[in-house]
Amino acid sequence: LFQLWTIDEKKWKPGRVEHTVGWPLDRHTYGGSFLYHLKESEPLVALGFVVGLDYQNPYLNPFREFQRWKHHPTVQPTLEGGTRIAYGARALNEGGLQSIPKLAFPGGVLIGCSPGLLNVPKIKGTHTAMKSGMLASEAIFSQLINENLQSKTKGLHVQEYEENLKKSWVWKELYAVRNIRPSCHSVLGVYGGMIYTAVFYWLLRGMEPWTLKHPGPDFAQLKPAKECTPIEYPKPDGKISFDLLSSVALSGTNHEHDQPAHLTLKDDSVPVNRNLAVFDGPEQRFCPAGVYEYVPLETGEGSRLQINAQNCVHCKTCDIKDPSQNINWVVPEGGGGPAYNGM
Repeated sequence: LFQLWTIDEKKWKPGRVEHTVGWPLDRHTYGGSFLYHLKESEPLVALGFVVGLDYQNPYLNPFREFQRWKHHPTVQPTLEGGTRIAYGARALNEGGLQSIPKLAFPGGVLIGCSPGLLNVPKIKGTHTAMKSGMLASEAIFSQLINENLQSKTKGLHVQEYEENLKKSWVWKELYAVRNIRPSCHSVLGVYGGMIYTAVFYWLLRGMEPWTLKHPGPDFAQLKPAKECTPIEYPKPDGKISFDLLSSVALSGTNHEHDQPAHLTLKDDSVPVNRNLAVFDGPEQRFCPAGVYEYVPLETGEGSRLQINAQNCVHCKTCDIKDPSQNINWVVPEGGGGPAYNGM
């Protein structure tokens, strides 16, 4: 989740970078924030809050955690008197080295953030994305100019790209931080991850001879609602914190209403019978755009899941976090979606 603000020029410090970890999340939920003072012609700051989608409490609402974070005494003074001008959301591939899939296949390669080349503790992936693109183009070009090229498949299979990436500084960098994210799954939670990072990354630079594993897919980590405590969130004040729909309006999201639905359900009975019954409908909270909404049936008894697909900002959170894996997210019709001006 991220926003763009114009702030009081007296508070603007171009080039300043602020990162936090933890609060307002509990120790079992991975997450943190960023606040960047942009070097632009006007006093702009970009800020955002990242919540690991392997969180356990179905009552957690990432958007409202973001709003609560902005009221922290080290953040709120920067925003006071400022104006929120843009909003957006995106799911990050932050599984690290252990989650990177096969990168080359007949007719294509995976580059950038799509296969997960993100340096998770630094929340930084532009440099690795650019380098992977350079390595991919070099490998493809060398194949295209090969006069003796004989491809076993109809689509060109450039296996050299993956081999070259593993020999580059990109792989070395991702290998060094491979255990930081999964270390947060210990009994100490995020605090355990911080201790592990201090000992094994800052002292040994990630050269420990073992590789930790993730416990499983993000959607499988969600606990039944009866095992968790509902979270009370403060009401937005309209100055620092805001409601969801006014935020979505700032994303510039637009879809043609007569296009084929890009959000469908594999089984229409699952949302009410399982997601709502067992997990208290987490999709109405984890979606950062208000796409999923449980509304009363016309008969007055029970409810149904309503999908407001026109609100979708294409973050793919629902595809990742739906505990039933019942939501089918497909690529929308071209030209639709958010318009992230300046972000």
